[in-house]
Amino acid sequence: MAGEDRVLANGASRIDFQTDPSRYRHWTLAVDGDVATLTMDVDENGGLFEGYQLKLNSYDLGVDIELADAMQRLRFEHPQVKVILLRSGKNRVFCAGANIRMLAGATHAHKVNFCKFTNETRNGFEDSSEHSGQRTIAVINGTAAGGGYELALAADHIIMADDGAAAVALPEVPLLAVLPGTGGLTRVVDKRKVRRDRADFFCTIEEGIKGKRAVQWRLVDEIAPNSKLEARIAERAQQFAASSSRNGGGKGIALTQLPRSFDEAGVRYQFVGVDIDRAARIATISIAGPQSGPPADIDGLIAQGASTWSLQAARELDDAILHLRINELGIAMLVFKSHGDSDLVLAHDAFLEANTAHWLVNEIRHYWKRVLKRIDVTSRTLVTLVEPGSCFAGTLAELVFAADRSYMLIGARQGDNRAAPQLTLSAMNFGPYPMSHGLTRLQSRFQADADELVQAQAKIGEPLDAEAADELGLVTFALDDIDWDDEVRVFLEERASFSPDSLTGMEANLRFVGPETMESKIFSRLTAWQNWIFQRPNAVGEDGALRRYGTGQKAQFDMTRV
Repeated sequence: MAGEDRVLANGASRIDFQTDPSRYRHWTLAVDGDVATLTMDVDENGGLFEGYQLKLNSYDLGVDIELADAMQRLRFEHPQVKVILLRSGKNRVFCAGANIRMLAGATHAHKVNFCKFTNETRNGFEDSSEHSGQRTIAVINGTAAGGGYELALAADHIIMADDGAAAVALPEVPLLAVLPGTGGLTRVVDKRKVRRDRADFFCTIEEGIKGKRAVQWRLVDEIAPNSKLEARIAERAQQFAASSSRNGGGKGIALTQLPRSFDEAGVRYQFVGVDIDRAARIATISIAGPQSGPPADIDGLIAQGASTWSLQAARELDDAILHLRINELGIAMLVFKSHGDSDLVLAHDAFLEANTAHWLVNEIRHYWKRVLKRIDVTSRTLVTLVEPGSCFAGTLAELVFAADRSYMLIGARQGDNRAAPQLTLSAMNFGPYPMSHGLTRLQSRFQADADELVQAQAKIGEPLDAEAADELGLVTFALDDIDWDDEVRVFLEERASFSPDSLTGMEANLRFVGPETMESKIFSRLTAWQNWIFQRPNAVGEDGALRRYGTGQKAQFDMTRV
């Protein structure tokens, strides 16, 4: 919001994840019928921090915040769009990847969170293709190196100019002593199915691969001489549009700026409040349920637009999570609470469930899925407290199942006239919101015995008190009023005393059980390997490759293999 405080408690500037096309400095979004063109033309002097220029379409977090915003708007504001062309506005360069000077000067936490957000943004391209029918064609007109090629890899189809200069490359290992940080290694072999030996060669050369070899090795889908490039792009766009499952019609809804305010103690939205206790290292996220029932019909939903509870609450929660991730690095725990009428939450769920065929309902459901996934991979201990006045039902109940620990009060609290808390399941807990590895949170929870999942599903729509929820395995602990304050306090204090490094590793391992998908591999490998490599002297030490890149001095490596 204009005029709102943009300085954090520690004096640093707050990074804002809200933007809109009128404020873009690095991207242009143009829509022509069922084809949208996203043109990357990075402002060299538009970096988030001082000390580097974003030359050759290199990017930092600010560039990716705009890209994520554009993709979100294409899904909600342009229901007619079926094909997205991803192009460069600069001659003979597609994208040079993450800015190396930025990486060299950034803190470890910023580097990791930057990579995590760019991963989520690129996963969003693939999610949009699979679930919204908006397929992406990347047009490589020059060098696509590192994160630039990783951006193209997120597209459904890659067309590269056959002019002797355009090339794709993943040069992080030989140049910088790090790994491609945005899923490049995984997408090359899992998505594009490049042979392992060829991928090994490709990922250890600086100059990249161009022309026919890039096609033969499956690094791109096709090449075209410059004289025929535009005709080829138009032909492919027409083919992709004809085969798209996108069924949007009429006008989209405007994603208006979220009303919010920041103060020393947290952030205030309409339905979400964030209270920050920096001394205890806890951020409490309180979500208010809807104040009225769902729209009467789809026309009513369109009329409400972005202000409908199901969409606005998701947008607010998403913004809050991103703010805490990047701007409140000392926070150890996110404690989720809710308040409101569970019946109204369930009514909104039922409306979404009854109208799944409509494009806007489809987008709202998939947006909740992405928000919940973002919570799953956030490196904070997740705690949910189910107390009197809570409305953890249906969609909001997913926050109970996403938590590393959940506590539910048995009965009412002394002196509190609110009724004892209840937990209610809906169809939303059994399919629409899978985690990154393809399982729902309840499937993941009940991996040892499928009958437990069946028993939980049989309780859809039935309000469950703490003892019933505990019996079904839906919460970690059910506590009475005598034990509640002490048990919760001891847990929070103990958790805050543990090493954040070991907790990040432990939680990331325990949250995802069972099968792997390309998406879960990208996050797990990033967490496990890039997190480690980004702290190694070979990469970030005074004599490391990231620090010495561009100085003319060769990096000095500790050659011990570990």
